[in-house]
Amino acid sequence: MDHTRRSLLVGAGALGAAALAGESQAHGVDPNGGGVMLSPEGWDAEAPPELVFLTEARVQLQLPPTTTGAGPGGQRLIFNVTGGTFDGPHLRGHVTEDAGADWVNIRADGVGDLDVRFTWETHDNALIYVHWHGRFWSGPEDAEYAADVTKADDPDDAWRYYFRAAPQFETGDPRYAWLNNIVAVTKSRTGDGGPIHRFYAVL
Repeated sequence: MDHTRRSLLVGAGALGAAALAGESQAHGVDPNGGGVMLSPEGWDAEAPPELVFLTEARVQLQLPPTTTGAGPGGQRLIFNVTGGTFDGPHLRGHVTEDAGADWVNIRADGVGDLDVRFTWETHDNALIYVHWHGRFWSGPEDAEYAADVTKADDPDDAWRYYFRAAPQFETGDPRYAWLNNIVAVTKSRTGDGGPIHRFYAVL
């Protein structure tokens, strides 16, 4: 069997051979920045997708939010993004100030429809536009706790609410162009002045 690993070097726009040491799954993210790597080894078309942790973003929001009041589709809350940081094995840098917002629509059933857009600047000066839609909800008894971004970070109690999204990335920087072509998800929580998002590539 040919165990040669094929790497999808999206940043360079070409396929090349590369070794993915220590990985058992068929797909992975190159730790050296080459993008998503593909391999026949370990491939199972019926297995569920795997996740690779990319980075954790801690976003700061302007409080209180702007609200347009209760409209026909729910109550709109607009949180301007004032900054933040992101750090992880594949992406690190800071969230640019005044270049994004969380547009949250609270539906009649209490579920938050998320519409988020902001810009990242990486440690090596690449600009990345990040945007997504998602859902935020909890039981009535936990709604105030879940929405309180001013509380201390409390990851152990984040089970009390559901906070998930499907981000997309856009950049013209060739070093990070592989982000343009992946599907990603977040597992998020609230605290320390804003949302805390853990980003995973879906492989």
